[in-house]
Amino acid sequence: MNTDNIITTALRTIDLETNAVSGLKSSIDASFSRAVVQIANSKGRLIVSGIGKSAIVAQKIVATLNSTGTPSIFMHAADAIHGDLGMVQSNDVVMVISKSGNSPEIKVLVPLVKNFGNILVGMVGNMQSFLALNSDIVLNTTVYKEACPINLAPTSSTTAQMVMGDALAVCLMEEKGFNSNDFAKYHPGGTLGKRLYLRVAEIADQNEKPKVLPAATIKEVIVEMTNKRLGVAVVVNETGKVLGIITDGDLRRMLEKTEIITGLTANDIMTSNPKTIAADVLAVTALEEMRKYNISQLIAEENGLYNGIIHLHDLVKEGII
Repeated sequence: MNTDNIITTALRTIDLETNAVSGLKSSIDASFSRAVVQIANSKGRLIVSGIGKSAIVAQKIVATLNSTGTPSIFMHAADAIHGDLGMVQSNDVVMVISKSGNSPEIKVLVPLVKNFGNILVGMVGNMQSFLALNSDIVLNTTVYKEACPINLAPTSSTTAQMVMGDALAVCLMEEKGFNSNDFAKYHPGGTLGKRLYLRVAEIADQNEKPKVLPAATIKEVIVEMTNKRLGVAVVVNETGKVLGIITDGDLRRMLEKTEIITGLTANDIMTSNPKTIAADVLAVTALEEMRKYNISQLIAEENGLYNGIIHLHDLVKEGII
């Protein structure tokens, strides 16, 4: 196969799957709404089951639902009829995913779920199938054609199932009022977790806290900046209120303009009203502020008083950027 043929096949695949997803819009109807409300109001969990490729899709949907506030469990359809049905509790909603809706395992599983008295949601690609006809609520994921050239391997159909699952998860998030704080509770690890829970104070507390009084001499300012090694010194009053900031750039500019520095104080060379940020806000907010003002550090404040310095390098180190 030459390059042109490869590109043509790839583009055809994308077009077919795009059409399959677009076709789902007609399936977002009263049945879909009923499914969302039923799952949202359930006092139990959502049990998601399937066989073959649909089982793999079911696992992904379960992962998405669990991370977005809808407690869910995957139950393989084949294992369900050999003991795993024991995980289904009386208050659970069961969702079975299948393209054909007529797989032997599905035909055995569905009557058992119905016998338990659980609400059964069928996500199915054949509206005349056993699963569709026996479900309490049906989510129609019918596709016109698989992207597979022989129209057999699940391709467009599994994409449609995945998108329908995402639509379900997002609607449930909104129905439950799930927000970024809730998301952070379920994603404490890695870079994503840090962006959602790491706060300015946790970073600032790791750094030295260079500070001088307004009457400090230039020598005292330089010594403080050198000892604390952050390239800045914050000018505060006796109570800790921030009055200004002095950077190493301020010192260089002062030396370029002034030959005699005797008698100069921190108050004379500081930049008044520096950019500050509350210590209890998310570190990612500090990054947004730095980008907004094109600066590399912010002064952290707690209850209106100096709390420390947060630097762009700190955010890089923590993986926020």
